[in-house]
Formats: sequence, structure tokens, C-alpha cells
Amino acid sequence: MLFQVGFPQFLRDDVTKVIGLITNKTFNSVKIDVSQERIHYLQENNVIQFPYRIYYIDNTDKIIDKLSLQQKMILHCIFSRSCDGFVRQKHIYSLLQMDYEYWAIPYIVKICDEYVVEILEMTYEHLKDKDTEPLKKFCLENADSFCKSYQRMISYWNEYHRDKYENFHSYLGRKLFRDCFGYSRSIKATGTVRDQ
Repeated sequence: MLFQVGFPQFLRDDVTKVIGLITNKTFNSVKIDVSQERIHYLQENNVIQFPYRIYYIDNTDKIIDKLSLQQKMILHCIFSRSCDGFVRQKHIYSLLQMDYEYWAIPYIVKICDEYVVEILEMTYEHLKDKDTEPLKKFCLENADSFCKSYQRMISYWNEYHRDKYENFHSYLGRKLFRDCFGYSRSIKATGTVRDQ
């Protein structure tokens, strides 16, 4: 599994342990275990890379008690990439309840440009009164990817959530990206980013 490069080098042994405990059974017995598409970020000048989706069945309830706190964080990060939206929500919720480390931030930011609005709402509710400077620092370090994530969030709002949130300015996805992640017009991206 390609999650070794999704975490800092000093976590290699912990990542290996967690990966070793994850079942190799996949949803609907699909033949692939991880997607070919990869997410790439920089974090403190190190390249972080992880699969866009994993297809493993969530067996974490059976293994969670065997893990240290740090290993549990790794597990939640990995399963935040699940092909099942309920599994993603369960694990990002668990991660947000922890005093998560800086290396978990790429997983939190990435999940927020996807279509499951309940995850955006939950993440915003958790972060809105917290110190989000580390999240903002990470997003600024990855300004191009972050601006593309902002555009994806807008696209999903437009396609799926416009009926519930007619006014984009009151949409919690927009509030999350602006208030907690630090999106503003001043963030430079390769492509054109329009703040709505």
C-alpha cells in the first residue's frame, strides 16, 4: 500500500504496523485495493502522497484497541480515503476528536473538497472555534492545490447542495474554507480562482 509516503519518515514503523492490521478484503470484492489517482501535497518541504481512494472494508473496530494513540491517528487518516462516504465520515470525525498532529492535516483538508456535505458541516462545527493557524499554514504552503480544492467545493455545492443552501455566502463549505483554512482572494494559484 502506498501510505508510507503519506506520512513523515519517523512514522514508518507505525504506518507499517497499521497497514499490516488492515484487512485485504475489498468492498464488493473489487479487484483493486487503492485507486491509481494520487493526492500530492507539500508539508514542511516534504512531499506527502496518498491514494485518492481505498477500497478496503473497514475492519477498524476489531483492531483499534491494538494501536497506540499515534497509530490510531494514522488509521483514521488512511480510512478517511475510503470509497464509502460513511466510513470517511466516521474516521474524520474520530480524527477531529483527537489532539491530531500536524501530519494529519492533509487528510482533513482533502476530505473537505468532496461531495459529502455532512462531512463539511461536521468539520466546520468542530473547527470554527479552534485555533486553525496550522491548517491555514498548510493550505498556504499548498496554495495551488488548495485553490483547486476551493473550486471543487464550489462545484459540488452548485451541483448537489444549491437547493439546501441557495446563497453560497451562507454555505458551510465556503465558511470552512475561508474561516478555518484561510482561503482569500490573495492566495495565488496557477489557475484562475474566483471568490464568489
